[in-house]
Amino acid sequence: MIEGGVIPGAADSPVLIHVPHGSRAIPAAVREHILLDDAELTAELSLMTDGHTAMLAERAAARTMLRPWLFVNALSRLVVDPERFPDEREEMRAVGMGAVYTRTSHGARLRRDDTGHEKGLLAKYYEPYAAAMAQAVDGRVSATGRAIIVDLHSYPSVALPYELHGAGPRPQICLGTDPFHTPPLLLAAARNAFADFEAEVNSPFSGTYVPLRHYGRRPEVSALMVEIRRDTYMIEPGGEPHAGVTALVSALAELLDEIAR
Repeated sequence: MIEGGVIPGAADSPVLIHVPHGSRAIPAAVREHILLDDAELTAELSLMTDGHTAMLAERAAARTMLRPWLFVNALSRLVVDPERFPDEREEMRAVGMGAVYTRTSHGARLRRDDTGHEKGLLAKYYEPYAAAMAQAVDGRVSATGRAIIVDLHSYPSVALPYELHGAGPRPQICLGTDPFHTPPLLLAAARNAFADFEAEVNSPFSGTYVPLRHYGRRPEVSALMVEIRRDTYMIEPGGEPHAGVTALVSALAELLDEIAR
């Protein structure tokens, strides 16, 4: 089962916008294993969902000269988190937030420790998602000789207890980089595009998503994470977008146009 999908762009665009955490959807069979009641789950989804990021990606893509491709996760990160390592490499396992979360943003029990259930979720959701994302990246490399992943997220204006590195600056825009996959020109393009915003590199979050098939191996696959502080464009937590969307979409579109050249 692939709970994420490609929205095609221009055949000759190397850019792929990844939207991994924008959905609140949880299948009924997965919901049965979550220990929170409905009100608690609604509150947790509002805290942990990167609200309206799919909308931001679509609006920015629609304004570009060479439309990028999109890969949008259809399910909540509370099902599986496609951006976490599925094993001991993942530092967020220390707070119960590996690829399958067992704790909430505030450290409460989300689901019981159940190795069988975790393996089942990884097999049904995580692994097909990873394969589909890798295939989408391969498609851009095959068509254009390169792939540029823009990993689109948002984060709350006030740090949540689960954040391991939440003490740093919380700018309007956080640009996450990888030493292998983020070339200087890609970071420079992002700095230019977001020149009218407060921006920091790798604070409060660092790194960027690259499929494991390519990670650390394929220099023609580059990537940059764009983390947007939520009060920049929406009412927190989990509320509607506000007028800040306009400037943000314009900056995103500028970035997408620049890196597609």
